[in-house]
Amino acid sequence: MTAYRNAIQLGDWIVTTDNSGGIGEKTDDLVAVPDRITARFATRVALLEQWAAGAEPEAVLLHNFSGDASWDRYCDGIRDVFDEIGVVAPPISGSSETNMSLRQSAVAITLMGKQTCESNVLDGIWYTYGTPLVGEEVLTRESEIASLAKLEKARRNGLIQRIWPVGSNGILAEWQVVTGDTTCEMANPLDVTCSAGPSTVVLLQIDPSQLAEANHILGTSLRALA
Repeated sequence: MTAYRNAIQLGDWIVTTDNSGGIGEKTDDLVAVPDRITARFATRVALLEQWAAGAEPEAVLLHNFSGDASWDRYCDGIRDVFDEIGVVAPPISGSSETNMSLRQSAVAITLMGKQTCESNVLDGIWYTYGTPLVGEEVLTRESEIASLAKLEKARRNGLIQRIWPVGSNGILAEWQVVTGDTTCEMANPLDVTCSAGPSTVVLLQIDPSQLAEANHILGTSLRALA
């Protein structure tokens, strides 16, 4: 099996990470949001990359450059993600930069997980789920973001063959990576070139025979790619 390209595979272990800079509660941050939300979205991305590699997280490493005061808030944001999917959060460890006080917030969250299944190349149809959003849109249009809870339910019910998060490169770029198709013209109604920020949209491969059940769980934001 080849793991998702933003993951490192070490035997059965999968390591994924995401980071944020200039986003948080410091005066000089470019985007002002609670630290808890910053950590939640960074954890979301790392979790989706775990799922893309067929892994389930077993430990969290928190790299906190925002000062001691942010540690507990970041931990709360990490736990929010696991609460959303209905599982107990893995143990959290890491460190905080306390020798130097940075003017802007900075944090990285790394998940270490055990691979539980192989993500083989199958013949299902590819869909998008969610809407590409970035910046303030992530906060003001949160109802359009791909739901981790619904994705987890669909995964547990065996409805998703493969999952592939979309990030700053946009839907089309990720489609080309996952399929190798560099000439495809997208029929999807979404903007396939804009950034999806913290993976607000994902690509899903679904067996056509299970599409009705997948639609029942994921709803109208499930859209065919071609």
